[in-house]
Order: sequence, then structure tokens, then C-alpha cells
Amino acid sequence: MSDPRIYFPSQPILPVENSSLNSRRTNAGSAINKGASFASLLKESSNKVMFSNHAIQRLNDRNLNFSEEDLAKLDDTVARMAEKGAKESVIYMNDTALVVSVANRTVITAMDGSSAKENIFMNIDSAAIL
Repeated sequence: MSDPRIYFPSQPILPVENSSLNSRRTNAGSAINKGASFASLLKESSNKVMFSNHAIQRLNDRNLNFSEEDLAKLDDTVARMAEKGAKESVIYMNDTALVVSVANRTVITAMDGSSAKENIFMNIDSAAIL
């Protein structure tokens, strides 16, 4: 009786050339060459507040925008709240209420001032008004 399995000779796995991937590598390499360590790059990216898909949808629906300065202020505020042990917070900034998971550094939802007036925020342990 013959063996029912089929064997294929193994082929070496070679990288696929991709110009966008190569440009990312050169950009990352230039950042490393300029003295930025992996740890500092990781820390910088982890300090940025992210927006959930729900929050992005709400911002778009309500035509709410933030400048780079506003986002930097938000990052700083969330970092300070994390140092104080906050977990779930409401941050009121530029007539916009943001519900933020401080532990995950993620904006969960956003609403303009007029929408926020009629809402009750539950399970919030802290608030900041900027």
C-alpha cells in the first residue's frame, strides 16, 4: 500500500519587495540613527490618546474637530489623570465632552456641549475641564 500523503519540496521564504515597506524601513532607520531608541519611540507612541471607532463616528457626525494643540493638551491631561489613578473620566474641552478610558488612553465617545447638557455620565471616577 502506498503512502497517501503528498510531499512538496520546501522552498526558502524570501522577502517580497515593496516600495512602501522599504520607505518605512528607511524612515525607521533614520529615526534610530538620530538617537531615538526603541524604548523612547514606544513610549512616545503609547503616550498618544487614541480615539475609538465610536468616538471618531461621533466627532464626524457632530462636525467636531481638534487642533494639534488641543490633542497635545488632551494627551497631557490624560497623562496627569493616569498619574493620579483615574480610570474613566469626562474631559470637557472646547465645548466638547469626551468620555475617556484613562487606563487604555482611549476616547470612548464625544459630544458637543448642547448634547452633553441632557446626558448623565455613569461609572466616571474623575473629570477635567480645560
